[in-house]
Amino acid sequence: MYNNYGASYQEQRLQQMMEQKQLKDFMRMYSNLVSRCFEDCVTDFTSNMLSDKELTCVNRCTQKNMKLNERIGQRFAEENAKLMEDQAKMGR
Repeated sequence: MYNNYGASYQEQRLQQMMEQKQLKDFMRMYSNLVSRCFEDCVTDFTSNMLSDKELTCVNRCTQKNMKLNERIGQRFAEENAKLMEDQAKMGR
């Protein structure tokens, strides 16, 4: 019984660590996105509002980077699936 409890605790702890890492990764991606789009798009600091040009640039930059990250995630999932499939074939 102790071993099952210990394994369960370890699984929960591992799950928590993975969730924390995912959150950190997401926050890093978000921070990089904000920095990149701000640096590329915001040029007029005489107003507290974005100009139409800046707003359009920020929207395009955000969409482009979100699509890029989505595609990277898809490729990672595809490669991971291939790796798992190859490992399963080798284990037979």
